[in-house]
Amino acid sequence: MKLTVFGATGGIGREIVRQALDAGHEVTAVVRDPARLSVTGERLEVFRDDLGDPEAVRPAAAGRDVVLSGLGARSRKDAGVAARLTRTVLRAMEAEGVRRLLVVSAGPVGPAPEGEGLLDRTARGIVSALLKDVYADLGEMEAELARSATDWTALRPPRLQNKPVTGVYRTVVGGFPAGGRFIARADVAHAMLAMAGDPGTVKQGVGVAY
Repeated sequence: MKLTVFGATGGIGREIVRQALDAGHEVTAVVRDPARLSVTGERLEVFRDDLGDPEAVRPAAAGRDVVLSGLGARSRKDAGVAARLTRTVLRAMEAEGVRRLLVVSAGPVGPAPEGEGLLDRTARGIVSALLKDVYADLGEMEAELARSATDWTALRPPRLQNKPVTGVYRTVVGGFPAGGRFIARADVAHAMLAMAGDPGTVKQGVGVAY
């Protein structure tokens, strides 16, 4: 497939690029600073842009089969970037007639798992309060997706870890895996690539966790 990856220098974005190249895909990595992209490959094209103008981004989306995004706030002070930058990506995709989009959101944005225990429910409440601005930004991002013409999927992981890919995790379309507290960034990337061709995840939030 021909893929475009936004946020390619972030933890998840970099893993998407690496795993996609390993799988034989052609990858366009959209970055603000190419020096921060440590992944290399003969099927990799690096596209430099700060996502300020949808028109400037259109060449990166043109002719792509799938667009994947790891865009999001790195800290609370960055709250607002997910919705704003995703809006640019959506406008560029719609202008080019590219439909399939997968993005990273977060577990607390979606519904609570059925049968969630007291400990997990309490932890969810605390984290949601501490990061309310970040989650509000992601909620607005998902609202932008729902208003768009794209065939989107929003993956909603819990706390992220820097560990190798396992390929062993649970997913719940429209919900979240009960008791799911952690997942590696590498496995979120793995799940995104695996869902790229799955029609059952289109226009859905998908919880993913161990």
